[in-house]
Amino acid sequence: MNRREATQIVVDRAGDAAIIASLGHPAYDLFAAGDRPRNFYTWGSMGLASSVGLGLALARPDVRVFVLDGDGSLLMNLGSLATIGLLQPVNVVLIVMDNEQFATTGGQPTPTARGADLDAAARAMRVPLTLTVRNEEALSDALEQAAHSGPAVIVAKVDESAPTAKPPLDCVAMKHRFMSAIGQNT
Repeated sequence: MNRREATQIVVDRAGDAAIIASLGHPAYDLFAAGDRPRNFYTWGSMGLASSVGLGLALARPDVRVFVLDGDGSLLMNLGSLATIGLLQPVNVVLIVMDNEQFATTGGQPTPTARGADLDAAARAMRVPLTLTVRNEEALSDALEQAAHSGPAVIVAKVDESAPTAKPPLDCVAMKHRFMSAIGQNT
């Protein structure tokens, strides 16, 4: 499965969950898979999608939060896994698109290409549900399992896919749209 196909599965399973996407390819794929007001595209914030999603999950326990992150981005902020494991927010699911490369910056290999295991890292940080998936069916099953327990980290081993669309760069307008969609005053 490639990253774009995996993202489509997440979107199809998200229902009314808020979806936070890391900058670059995860944001492009989310936009292409189905732009909607409850999508939040992060720009200029590599490594912070998991923290943004965690903050939203803690501030709004009534909102289901999916975070689409890349392996390179999550590796820049492994501390977010420790905080997720410590605070145990039941409404957050982190989906890591692990293509074993920094695709947005040119395809340089990440440590996962040499054996770093993000599933094991999440488990070591006390995240109760951690799974590594390698195909569409396993990803769908993992998302179903995560819907009934949380927090969860799903590492989706994906092939690279070319971006097909980019969300608007008007960050202020996108923030206002997102905040309105989750029922917050802007």
